[in-house]
Amino acid sequence: MLTTPLDWVLNLLLLQGLMGAFDTLYHHELTEGLPRRIGARTELSIHAVRAMLYGLVFAGMAWFEFHGYWTLAIAALVLVEIGLTLWDFVQEDASRKLPATERVLHTVLAINGGALFGLYAWQLVDWFALTSTLQVAPHGWKTAVLSLMAAGVAASGLRDGWAAYQLGRLREQLGGAANPFAALPHQRILVTGGTGFIGEALLGQLLAAGHAVTLLARDPLKAAYQFQARVGCVNTLEQLHAGERFDAIINLAGAPVVGPRWSPARKAKLLASRLGCTEGLLAWLKRAEHKPSVWIQASAIGFYGVRPPAEALDEDSSPGEGFMSELCRRWEDCAQAATGHGLRLVTLRLGLVFGHGGALPSLLRPFRLGLGGRMGNGLQMMSWIHLDDVLALVAAGLGNGQMQGVYNAVAPESVSQAEFARMAARLLHRPNWMPVPAAPVRLLLGEMAQLFFDGQQVRPKRLLAAGFNYRHPTLRSALLDLI
Repeated sequence: MLTTPLDWVLNLLLLQGLMGAFDTLYHHELTEGLPRRIGARTELSIHAVRAMLYGLVFAGMAWFEFHGYWTLAIAALVLVEIGLTLWDFVQEDASRKLPATERVLHTVLAINGGALFGLYAWQLVDWFALTSTLQVAPHGWKTAVLSLMAAGVAASGLRDGWAAYQLGRLREQLGGAANPFAALPHQRILVTGGTGFIGEALLGQLLAAGHAVTLLARDPLKAAYQFQARVGCVNTLEQLHAGERFDAIINLAGAPVVGPRWSPARKAKLLASRLGCTEGLLAWLKRAEHKPSVWIQASAIGFYGVRPPAEALDEDSSPGEGFMSELCRRWEDCAQAATGHGLRLVTLRLGLVFGHGGALPSLLRPFRLGLGGRMGNGLQMMSWIHLDDVLALVAAGLGNGQMQGVYNAVAPESVSQAEFARMAARLLHRPNWMPVPAAPVRLLLGEMAQLFFDGQQVRPKRLLAAGFNYRHPTLRSALLDLI
């Protein structure tokens, strides 16, 4: 029975907490991936401070009555919270295109918040006339639920604060490191797949070096927000006219392989996202009046399939079996047609790319929580490469006319998964004691579990022969740079 303004306030606060949790988990984490976006650092910083204050508001309103001058303290806290929310709205509109569901939810949150704090102000007027005390006044189950929400929103604030700190380090790293594209003559470059983990870092450095970039993106407006309108964006290759001039093509486009189970429909989608885009590039290339000189093609070491840990693989090794091998092989075969138009084709079979985004944060998270351990028996090999070295390889492919064919884009040092776990635990000063059993994960994920429990020992024979200078040739060097 709702009999007082405070009863209404607590119910509206519960509703605000539920909607806010959905917004954070569904929009900020899952669909928008804010903790992995360099351009979201300011927004995440605002979220961090606002969430910590919201935690105080939830706990304070759940447990206390603010009498006398204490009403000024909680009122000031709420006003600061409202100010941060308004700043957040402005920052969101300036930095990214909000999906429709997020914009609608923010509107509902604002309406609910207005009703909530308006009613609470009414209650504070009555309390202001009382003797100044902080009166403990729990409200049964509502206090228990609001206390859990207070802890959850505070934890979310810590998570956003840590993500903002990591993105700041990444920005300093990209800005402080020698830009491998700065030494190249000015180029006009067509990029696909430029909004992902590797693509965002690549475009950031290309733009910083003064190159002109045109990006193929499913959502051009969203991409324009992501890169502050510094790139030309198209959503279909048909928008490129035959007289368009590009010096190079960089083809990274493809749906993420980690996701839902590899059902026949999912496999078809993974293939179509790669082959369809590549075939579209080839169709444009066929009608282009001015051909680019080089095509940089992404692939992966999944080309070699699942192999025994002791088997060393190089660029001359045969393809393996299984879906990942088929996916990589068909993608490479499709791109090979670019050579028929006179382009120099450089194919990079990427290992596991380590950076502040991508897979590494997820691999390290259990160790940060003190729950880390090997995956399965830990014998599977991890062939990895630091993001800095990937960018340097792309720059080399653009600028070095002698670079042609397939290159294994991996570091010289491959390690077993157990060795990775030991190194991560040592550098983070955490225990290495909780292995992840393979059987239930294989049962849950099916063939996709190969990505976690199987591997390949891949050697960068051609890069070493060419004298490529790795910034991070060892796992210790890479992790020290990224932890």
